[in-house]
Amino acid sequence: MSNDQRPFSLDAVVAELRRARQQPEGACRGCGGQVPLPSRETLVRVMADLRAALFPAHFGPAELTGDGVDHFVGYTLDRTLSALREQIYRGLMFASPQAHDAREQAVHITEQLATALPRIHGLLQSDVLAAYQGDPAATSPDETIFCYPGVTAITHHRLAHALHNLGVPLIPRIISELAHAQTGIDIHPGAEIGGSFFIDHGTGVVIGETSQLGQRVRLYQGVTLGAKSFPLDERGHPQKGIARHPRVEDDVVIYSGATILGRIVIGRGSSIGGNVWLTYSVPPHSRITQARSDFFEGGSGI
Repeated sequence: MSNDQRPFSLDAVVAELRRARQQPEGACRGCGGQVPLPSRETLVRVMADLRAALFPAHFGPAELTGDGVDHFVGYTLDRTLSALREQIYRGLMFASPQAHDAREQAVHITEQLATALPRIHGLLQSDVLAAYQGDPAATSPDETIFCYPGVTAITHHRLAHALHNLGVPLIPRIISELAHAQTGIDIHPGAEIGGSFFIDHGTGVVIGETSQLGQRVRLYQGVTLGAKSFPLDERGHPQKGIARHPRVEDDVVIYSGATILGRIVIGRGSSIGGNVWLTYSVPPHSRITQARSDFFEGGSGI
């Protein structure tokens, strides 16, 4: 047998990897195989099916007709919610391996998400309309559903945020990262985003965990809504759950490359120019540019 056909001798390597996984310091919770971790591959299918159930004419079967839409939506939801229920169970077990009621919790949470789907669909319809009305290049709302990365990202976020609010560990973050990988838009599932939200172009947008966005907010590519600093605990680790990201009020436009940091407030109707670095609150109807900062009532976009 030639060298290139000889099987690898992997027993020692496998044994060393097992020992490495069992190291207590810094070990991930699921590395030892004792915790049933969620499946990223399954969640990809779940999100594709949920998007098809929300927009069956766009992501359902090509031959789908009006008479068959309800049947398709019902069948798809039954299948995908069962798969999601198992993933939620795994997320709960990941967070609390000794939980005795994780199965019951997973059923209850999945039922609550199913009940919330019409409301989520309504929000997404407002986002689609905002994308169509906010971009002169859009020829129809359908084009934004099919093609716009911002619509894809907010679809994932609306579902991830609902699960986040229902107390599901890990799963919402995986869902948000699926959209991040696909679109280049990074929205933490904890971020609160009002209706009629539009991200134009989108690549490089970052919206942090405790960000709060009002109604009819529009962002362009490269915008960061981030934290200015991270309070540390007694061990020198960043403290969790502290409100540290911006609040953006209704009808704000933030142009490409702007960086807005800290728990500051961007007043309603304001316009933040491209590449602005902003770490202080601004009143309503402000116009902020690199060259100067003007505060005035009745302002408009750049």
